[in-house]
Amino acid sequence: MVSLPPFQNPDLFRQAMTHKSYAREHAEVPGDNERLEFLGDAILTFLCGEFLFARYPHSAEGTLTPLRASLVDATQLGRFAQQLALSQHLRLGKGVEGSGGRTNTRLLSSAFEAWIGAYFLDQRSRIEPVRDFVFPLFESVVESLADPTQNINEKSALQEWALAQAGTIPTYDIVAESGPDHAKEFTATVRIGPQVWGTGCGRRKQDAEKAAALAALQQLGLVADPYN
Repeated sequence: MVSLPPFQNPDLFRQAMTHKSYAREHAEVPGDNERLEFLGDAILTFLCGEFLFARYPHSAEGTLTPLRASLVDATQLGRFAQQLALSQHLRLGKGVEGSGGRTNTRLLSSAFEAWIGAYFLDQRSRIEPVRDFVFPLFESVVESLADPTQNINEKSALQEWALAQAGTIPTYDIVAESGPDHAKEFTATVRIGPQVWGTGCGRRKQDAEKAAALAALQQLGLVADPYN
C-alpha cells in the first residue's frame, strides 16, 4: 500500500492542493497549483517511460507508447489520487466544491500531477524519491493495462503518436448513423492530416470514435489486431 510521504516544506504541499478557483477567492493565497501541475506532468511522463523501458526489456516502441499513455492519462492519475485520498486535502473555490470538484477525474488528475511536482521540489529536485514513490503505483496497475486491445485509452494513445510523428492531432468525424432513435448506431472516421486511418462503429458517438482510434492504432501497427 502506497501512502503519501511527509513534506519538509508544508507550503509546497498546500500549493499543490490549491485549485485556481480557491486562489481567486482568497487574495492572501500566493498562488495555485497550475505551474506545479506542469512540472509534475513532465516528471510523470519521464518516469513512466523509464519504468516501462526497464520492466518490458523486449517490447517494441509501438507496444510501450500506448501503454505509457494509459498509465499517465487523466483517468488513471485520477485513480491514483483517489487511492491516496488527495481529495480530502484539496482547496477548492465554492463553485467548484459545490459542483462535485472533489470527485472530478480531471481535477484529481491535475492535483496528482501538481503533488508530484511539489514533492520533486520538496526533495531538492532529486528524482530518486519521486521514482521510489511512483514506481510502486505503476507496478500496481500495469498488468491490468498490459492487454492493449482491452485496456488502452485509444484516443489518448493515438493523439500521443500523432503529435510525436506527424506534429498534429487526430480529427474525428461522424460519417453515418442508422437505426431508430432508441437504438442508433454511429460510424466515425479518424484522420491524421488528410488521410483516414480508421473507421469504427458504436451506440454512442464517443464509442464510435474510440473504435475508430483503435482501428487506426491497429493499422499503424501500434496495437495488435486480434483478427490477424
